[in-house]
Amino acid sequence: MTKRVWLAGLVAGVGMFIWGSIAHVVLPLGTVGISEISNEAPVLAAMQASMGTTSGLYFFPALGAPPNATREQQSAAMQQYDQKLATMPSGLLVYHPPGMKALTATQLVTEFLTELLESLIVVFLLAQTRLITFGGKVAFVTAAGIMASLATNLPYWNWYGFPTNYTLVYMFTQVAGYFVVGVIAALMLKGRLAEA
Repeated sequence: MTKRVWLAGLVAGVGMFIWGSIAHVVLPLGTVGISEISNEAPVLAAMQASMGTTSGLYFFPALGAPPNATREQQSAAMQQYDQKLATMPSGLLVYHPPGMKALTATQLVTEFLTELLESLIVVFLLAQTRLITFGGKVAFVTAAGIMASLATNLPYWNWYGFPTNYTLVYMFTQVAGYFVVGVIAALMLKGRLAEA
C-alpha cells in the first residue's frame, strides 16, 4: 500500500469511529430494539445463583443433551426441544458476573482499532479498482459496508431472534459508517488508483 492509501485508511478509520460515537452517544440509534427487564432483581439474583462467576454466551432453554453427547443423544434431544420451545421462554443471553465496567478505555481502543482495520482493508480494496469518479468510489465502499452488515446481522436476526428494529438500525449504522469511509477515501484518493 502506498502512503496515500495508508493515510486515507487511517483518516477514514477516524471518521468511522466518530460516526459510530455520534450514532451511539448523541443519536438514539444505540438503544433501538434494546429493552430492560422489568422487576430485574429476582432475575439477576437467579442468574448469579445459576451461573456464578462464569462469563459466557448462553441459550435457553437448554437442549438437554449431556456433555460429549453422541449423535443419537443429540438427535433425541432435538426432537424434544420443539416441545420445550412450545412451553418455555427462549433466547440468547450474554452473561458477565458482577464487576464489569462500562465504556472502559480498553473497549474504546478496541472499537477504534476494529474500525481502523475495517477502513484500511476497504480502502486497500478500493485502491485495487480502476474507479475514477467520486460517486463510483463512494458506491464501492458503501457496497462493501452493505455486505459487511449483512454477514452477521441477518443471521443473528434469523437464527437468534434479534429484534427487527435493532437489526435494521444496526445495519444502517454500519452502512453509514462505510459511507463516511467512502467519502473520505474518495476525497483523498483522486484519480485512477490501480494505475498509480
